[in-house]
Amino acid sequence: SIYGDVLVETKGLLSTHTRLAGLDGKAKMSKSLGNCIYLADDADTLKKKVMAMFTDPDHLRVEDPGKIEGNMVFSYLDVFDTNKEYVAELKAHYQRGGLGDVKVKRYLLEILEAKFAPIRDRRAEFAKDKAEVMNMLRLGSQQAKAVAAQTLLEVRRAIGVEYF
Repeated sequence: SIYGDVLVETKGLLSTHTRLAGLDGKAKMSKSLGNCIYLADDADTLKKKVMAMFTDPDHLRVEDPGKIEGNMVFSYLDVFDTNKEYVAELKAHYQRGGLGDVKVKRYLLEILEAKFAPIRDRRAEFAKDKAEVMNMLRLGSQQAKAVAAQTLLEVRRAIGVEYF
């Protein structure tokens, strides 16, 4: 590049997943619709939300084959479960019948709890000492300001505008 290593062309970073739909299958999670999961939700609230998630309305009995498309439980498993092979097995089993919604929801609950419990615990620890949180934010801001000033200096030098 004409500006050396300072100004380089950026490359977009795209998620492998689209935006998560709301628990009810609506286009997006919405606080006003009450169809979202918060990182701060306690275990009981998370359980209630997962157990109320939208699945296949035609999957009335365990023996019935179920549809994966539009099933929010499987959408969330696709995003949060790292064991993609097991999720694929669950999907196949669900589609041929013999796998109930409650069992899949309980599995999703385990996955979400494993992801969210450490976040929830850490958040609770921080909430105990708000002065320390403010101190960490202040220190982080000071460090970011120093890095930004150095970066701006390098950019000004690279483009030949060092006079202010």
